Amino acid sequence: MPATAASNDDARLPRHVAIIMDGNGRWAEQRGKFRVSGHKAGVKSVRAAVSVGYRLGLDALTLFAFSSENWRRPEDEVSALMSLFIAVLGSEVRKLHRNNIRLRIIGDRSAFAPHLQCKINDAESLTANNTGLTLNIAANYGGRWDITQAAQQLAGRVQQGELTPEAITEELINEHIQLADLAPVDLLIRTGGEQRISNFLLWQLAYAELYFTSVLWPDFGEEAFSDAIAAFVSRERRFGCTGAQIRGMLKQE
Repeated sequence: MPATAASNDDARLPRHVAIIMDGNGRWAEQRGKFRVSGHKAGVKSVRAAVSVGYRLGLDALTLFAFSSENWRRPEDEVSALMSLFIAVLGSEVRKLHRNNIRLRIIGDRSAFAPHLQCKINDAESLTANNTGLTLNIAANYGGRWDITQAAQQLAGRVQQGELTPEAITEELINEHIQLADLAPVDLLIRTGGEQRISNFLLWQLAYAELYFTSVLWPDFGEEAFSDAIAAFVSRERRFGCTGAQIRGMLKQE
């Protein structure tokens, strides 16, 4: 990862990209491996995505690592995912810190073991004052949960007499939604071929461009990410740009 990031003002790139990292299990099954092998292989693609986002000067990158529905998976797979999460936090956070990247974990942490919660708190504290790319990892996250917890907070304020129901606006709800302090999501990418949002950032995706690719997450590298960014530029900004041009920008850094 380079020491400096690019400015995205002239290129008119998205400020905030979100990714549903799908296809790890199928990637492993296609190779006759256990599903957890796909999750481990997917870590490489996480590093590549963070590197691309950093080098293009994005404000924020939000990755869907573990949904609230993922607890329904086989117990051994969930256990392996949690172990991998802890290991990656331990091995990657100092590298993120050196590159001025702020790490945040969004979602309901109450279901996590105490030692994982401590790891999360330590990682966030270490990088809290960094001013470069904000990397959000959605873990035990669901869009409906997000909106529900915002509603609960506002209901509590009404109950305490701090707020009237009529004073609740979209802007006020937005202030209580996860990622409220960041730019809205401009581009959602989903790998793996499925074309649905899967309860991810339901509020935040209201005006986002959606990009679906059949590439499985462990195979989603710089080239595939560049193609997604180029598709956004051509759709949203109304002028042409190719994946090759995006990759050229990356090489300049």
